[in-house]
Amino acid sequence: MSGNIQLLADTLARAKRENRAALIAGLPAGFPTVDGGIAAIRAVLDHGADVVEVGLPHTDPVLDGPVIQTAVDIALRGGVRIGDVIRTVREAHRATGKPVVVMSYWNPIVRYGIERFTSELAEAGGAGCILPDLPVQESAPWRLAAAARGLATIFVVAPSTTGERLQEITAAGSGFVYAASLMGVTGTRDAVSGHAADLVPRIRQHTDLPVAVGLGVSTGAQAAQVAAFADGVIVGSAFVRRLLDAADTHADDQGIPAVSELTAELSAGVRRLTR
Repeated sequence: MSGNIQLLADTLARAKRENRAALIAGLPAGFPTVDGGIAAIRAVLDHGADVVEVGLPHTDPVLDGPVIQTAVDIALRGGVRIGDVIRTVREAHRATGKPVVVMSYWNPIVRYGIERFTSELAEAGGAGCILPDLPVQESAPWRLAAAARGLATIFVVAPSTTGERLQEITAAGSGFVYAASLMGVTGTRDAVSGHAADLVPRIRQHTDLPVAVGLGVSTGAQAAQVAAFADGVIVGSAFVRRLLDAADTHADDQGIPAVSELTAELSAGVRRLTR
C-alpha cells in the first residue's frame, strides 16, 4: 500500500484503536464558490472530521437528493470544472494533512480520461475515489490506473445487495466500503434506517475493509447510533443544508461557523462510548 491510501488506512485504523468510528464529511467542490467550498472543507477537517469526501459536480446526480442537487447546480452555474475539484483536494489535504477522497459519477471521469484523472488526483494528494454508479464488473480499467497511483477504489453497497454481489464488490474495492443505509437518494432523515445495522455485519462476512455508513445522518445522536456498529459515519447533506440556510438568510459569513459547529457535534457523537 502506498501514497495517501495508506494515510486513509491509518486514519481509519486509528479511530478503531480509539474505540470509535471515523467521521467522514462530504461537501461538493465549487459550492458555494470554489474558494468558499475549500474554506468549508478545511473547516470541517479542522473541527473534527477525520476524512473528507469532495463531491465532483455532475449535471445528472441521480443518486443525490434535493439538498445536494441544489448545491451541485450552484457549483455548475458558477463554472466549476474538474480542475477546481483537483485544486480543492490539493488545498484541503495540504492545509490539514488529512485524507481526502473524491465522490464522482463515472461519466465525468471517462470524459476527462481515466489516466489523466487518477494522475492528477494522486498528484494533488487524494487518497481515492468513491464511485457510486460504476459497476464492479466494468471497473478493471479504473482499478488498474488507481492502484498504480496509490488510490483507493471505494464502492457503494445497498441493503438490497446480495451476498454474491457483496463478495464480488468487496474483493474489488479498497480503502473502505461505503454502505448506503437505505434504498433511495441522499438527504437528512429524522431517524437512521434500521437496514444499516443489518447491512454492516453482512458486509463484514466478506471483507476486513472498514465499513462506513452514509445516507441520512444529520445529528450527533444519529452519528452515535451509527458509530455503535460501523467503522465510519458519512455525513453530507447536513453540511450542505447548513451552508444553504446561511445563504438563504443572506448570512454567507455564517456558513463556515455553521458547518464548524455541526462538525463538532458529529465528532462528539462518534466519540461517545456506545460500543
